[in-house]
Amino acid sequence: MDINETIIDLIAEQQALDEVVEKLDTHMWTVPTSSDRWNVADQIGHLTYFDNAASLAITNPEKFRSSVDDLIASAVNGSEASDDFTLGHYRSLTPESLLATWRKGRENLANSASTLSNESRVIWYGPSMGSNSFLTARLMEVWAHGQDIIDAVGGDRPDTQRLRHIAHLGAITRQWSYMNRHLEVPEGEVYISLVGPDEEIWTWGPSDAPDSVEGLAKDFCLVVTQRRHLRDTELKVNGDTAKEWMELAQAFAGPPTDGPTKRSD
Repeated sequence: MDINETIIDLIAEQQALDEVVEKLDTHMWTVPTSSDRWNVADQIGHLTYFDNAASLAITNPEKFRSSVDDLIASAVNGSEASDDFTLGHYRSLTPESLLATWRKGRENLANSASTLSNESRVIWYGPSMGSNSFLTARLMEVWAHGQDIIDAVGGDRPDTQRLRHIAHLGAITRQWSYMNRHLEVPEGEVYISLVGPDEEIWTWGPSDAPDSVEGLAKDFCLVVTQRRHLRDTELKVNGDTAKEWMELAQAFAGPPTDGPTKRSD
């Protein structure tokens, strides 16, 4: 996909979440979410911090590297210290001010992203990333954290073709899910066949692979972003290799984390 299309879809995904949170009253911004220690406002603060970090990574790589060192130093003192570093300023804002700050950060990111080409690379917290993958990861983040918010407060965010970005990221990070845990990547391929919002079929991998994952694209996206336990979806997973992957899938960067526990009977 051309990077300009990815930018358009990122902006649209951000706006879809904006339309949910702009309707919330002051109390609803304080409702706890599934993320430990974070309420709705913290979720938006998190997106704001990393949208601004992404813009800085594009426009001023050296300054971004310095901010990474500062973040790592804060993390040495534990997750609460890390939260204070990334969220402290945003926790001092009213919901109205936080929303305005998030919108400004999104505008800055869009302007910075417009300077990238399909061949550009952007430094980040791990290895540098191709520009398209970099912005796709931002889209995945806003969708996933938006899901945390919607699970907490409700709201209408229709499924769209933008899910394909997240599904693709989930498919191509299968090896990363193992490497991030210092596990050996199993041999063999996994065939993925997903039904998109308009009933179209999206596929990855060879159709004759012995292992497969089939079902709704949204269910797959929820699992690879660790927003749902596999057994809380209707995904059909065939083969031990595919099942093992789905149980540890992690489409996002950072230390390995475990997804949610099963919540339905």
